[in-house]
Amino acid sequence: MIHVIMGLKGSGKTKKLIDSINAAIAEANGDVVCIEYGKKLTYDVNYRARLVDSQEYGISTPDMLKGFISGLHAGNFDITNVYIDNLYKTIGNDRAAGEDFILWAAQFAEANKMEITVTVSDDAALASEEVKKYL
Repeated sequence: MIHVIMGLKGSGKTKKLIDSINAAIAEANGDVVCIEYGKKLTYDVNYRARLVDSQEYGISTPDMLKGFISGLHAGNFDITNVYIDNLYKTIGNDRAAGEDFILWAAQFAEANKMEITVTVSDDAALASEEVKKYL
């Protein structure tokens, strides 16, 4: 299952993400991973979540992020939740590439029985119909 938290800057996306991460830590039967751009969530997220700074691994394209998530899963089948904060900062401001990534993530999450939550800084009204069903 995939969840997309989309809104313009200042709309409370990161707060919703933090609340979701902390709730998942309390309820999850597996590991929780959060991929962030920069180290901004360290003090807001429960210490049991694995925080990963995408900049440290040079992730800058959708394919790199797909490979990184696939590698995380290949190395740890106990991951039940993956959170990605600020997708466009990680892979660039290409709406079409972002939507393609979201659709890939939906398939990956379903095939591997995990939940993926992504925040996107963009106007939700501009999302395609395929992506709107995950909002």
